[in-house]
Amino acid sequence: MKIDARGICCSYGEKQVLYDINVSTRPGVTGLLGPNASGKSTFLKCLAGIMDFRGSITYGDVDIGEYTFDRLVTEVGYMPQDAPCRAVLTVFEAILLGRLHSLTLRENEDDIKKVCAVMDGLGIAHLSSKCLNELSGGQKQMVSVAQVLVREPNYILMDEPTNNLDLRHQFEMFDVIRDISKRQGINILVALHDLNLAARYCDKIVMLDAGRVSSQGSPVDVLTPESIRDIYGVNVRVYEDDGRICVVPIDSVSR
Repeated sequence: MKIDARGICCSYGEKQVLYDINVSTRPGVTGLLGPNASGKSTFLKCLAGIMDFRGSITYGDVDIGEYTFDRLVTEVGYMPQDAPCRAVLTVFEAILLGRLHSLTLRENEDDIKKVCAVMDGLGIAHLSSKCLNELSGGQKQMVSVAQVLVREPNYILMDEPTNNLDLRHQFEMFDVIRDISKRQGINILVALHDLNLAARYCDKIVMLDAGRVSSQGSPVDVLTPESIRDIYGVNVRVYEDDGRICVVPIDSVSR
């Protein structure tokens, strides 16, 4: 199922932050990259139906304006940078809520199995009975990821899901995301800062700069020394290691 965004413009009051964004993604993992204030979070909010925008967004063949709220939150899983924490719930209950789309816990065996499977995949099964307010920042982040994944939406939008995660949990989370995308044919769009993580796991990369699409395509096409220097102001060496693109900073340059 495709996502097509055409001519997306968005403003905060009189300040325009997105300029004529044209992005099309297919099932797989698409990385949304760019420096701070490049428009990544705003673009995801437009796709999630949270921000007003000009232009058109379609999921499959359906315009976002035709979606009811219930259908949108069921089919499109959105994880913001700072997901709310329901401290009175256990980890299991919080993830189960993501499955039920409700504040009423009426679980069945299938729901329980899927919650357990997601927790196992993310390596957080041992936290099942802990309350959310007992967790570290990284653990809460993994719970937020689990709440999105357990719903099994057709589309997933994730804004900086690796915040507060150590390296092992970053890999574990993206292993699960990539596996789900391949097995279920889900279209996943992830905003990231880590270029190497994007190169390792993303099928496509969209690079934003100052609210505009600078480039988009495969990691090998987008993550070039020239484009990274122009966007980030950093000289890098880019090489392939066992079929993967690797980016190594050399020094910074003035933009």
